[in-house]
Amino acid sequence: MTGFRWSTVCLDALDAPTLAAFYRELLGWRVKEDEPEWVLLAPPEGGPGLAFQSDPGFVRPVWPTSPGEQGMMMHLDIEVDDLDASSARAVELGATVADFQPQDDVRVHFDPSGHPFCLWVSG
Repeated sequence: MTGFRWSTVCLDALDAPTLAAFYRELLGWRVKEDEPEWVLLAPPEGGPGLAFQSDPGFVRPVWPTSPGEQGMMMHLDIEVDDLDASSARAVELGATVADFQPQDDVRVHFDPSGHPFCLWVSG
């Protein structure tokens, strides 16, 4: 039987290198592979990475979902120690805070390409 190993999640964007730079700074991960239209980030402790692929047909998702609009296909959950400080850092790097916040211990943001991601603290 062939073995399967989860290696990465890939996010589409109009400009993969720009989106990869945002997450590299946000997460503190290193660039493992860098091509003009595709970038792979790797966590320093090992494990699955995060890749970015340029797609000229990319359409920014809308969240919360709105009829007739491109909805999100997935989102990233990122655990942080300090929600307010981490949110401020994400905004400093180019994220925006979503108007709708469904929980007190989670802060929903949009990355520069419009993908939702959640910063959260464990209780």
